[in-house]
Amino acid sequence: MAIKFQYNKTSRQQLEKQLKIRERALPTLQNKETALRMEVKRAKNEIDELEKELEKQIRSYQKMVGMWLEFDASLLRVKDVHFSKKKIAGVLIPILETVDFETRPFSVFNRPKWYLDGVRTLETLAEIGIRRDFHELRIQRLDYARKKTTQKVNLFEKVQIPGYQDAILKIKRYLEDEENLSKSSQKIMRAHLEKKKEEEDSAW
Repeated sequence: MAIKFQYNKTSRQQLEKQLKIRERALPTLQNKETALRMEVKRAKNEIDELEKELEKQIRSYQKMVGMWLEFDASLLRVKDVHFSKKKIAGVLIPILETVDFETRPFSVFNRPKWYLDGVRTLETLAEIGIRRDFHELRIQRLDYARKKTTQKVNLFEKVQIPGYQDAILKIKRYLEDEENLSKSSQKIMRAHLEKKKEEEDSAW
């Protein structure tokens, strides 16, 4: 990224102002990037735990596989999902609170005794699955924000801050050279005027 500037004090002041803004913002961005990275890791660990729990639940009911073939899964449906929103490292994330299920009426007399347990088991499995989906969404949002923050950190750290520093140094050197040139010119001019004055004085 080429930084546009002019070789004068006003341009140098503007660049110094922009440089200070970026130097002040960089530590905040670096902290945000670290926080987001940690949150992504935490969310991934939570997904791993939920998947282990899901596998454990499924394994514990595998011995009832014959019964599950008799079970009518359409008896149960998700009625509502309650969630809140929370800001994590500046990113708004949905947090699952509770899941409401609706069970279609059925006759306990015409169904096997384990049917009520079957409904509760299905609710547990469904809720674990929904919680996992919420964590997936959380990871997507946090990871997107982390990538954007990393891009900004790299832009400030590797491109803009060195670019502004380089431009300020160039202006500084130019102004110093100009000042030195001006002083040299003044010395030459003064010496020339003094010599001229001496010649005029000696002519008298």
